[in-house]
Amino acid sequence: MKNNIILLFIALSTLTGFAQKKITWEDLADIRYEEKYFPDYDEYFLYPYFSDSVKALEGQKVTITGFFLDMDPNGELFVLSKTPFASCFFCGKSGPETAIELQFPSKPQFQMDDLIAVTGILKLNKDDVEHFNYILTDCSAVFDH
Repeated sequence: MKNNIILLFIALSTLTGFAQKKITWEDLADIRYEEKYFPDYDEYFLYPYFSDSVKALEGQKVTITGFFLDMDPNGELFVLSKTPFASCFFCGKSGPETAIELQFPSKPQFQMDDLIAVTGILKLNKDDVEHFNYILTDCSAVFDH
């Protein structure tokens, strides 16, 4: 009985250790793009091909630090960027792999360019051109000091 309790404790400790994984922007940079035609838009878009290491992160609860961007005047599109707004990929300074769409359960109270750590479930997006390649769902965030 005592051995079973010890084994259960070890198993639970191991599981909680995998509950969340801290990742970096370099982890997400292992991606390549090719232009692909999307007939619904009659337009070419950069189509992502995620590496195996990035694919292994899909569906995982991850934490990453970056700059908070409120991209919508109605407060409905939030982004985490590797760099502040003035040098983010929207301004031509980086690629799309340096930004993550954030989906919070309620509107966050951060300001533009606040440095924050965000935890959420990572979703990889290849085909929906109206969303980012990386999406974090069920987000929670804190200031990263």
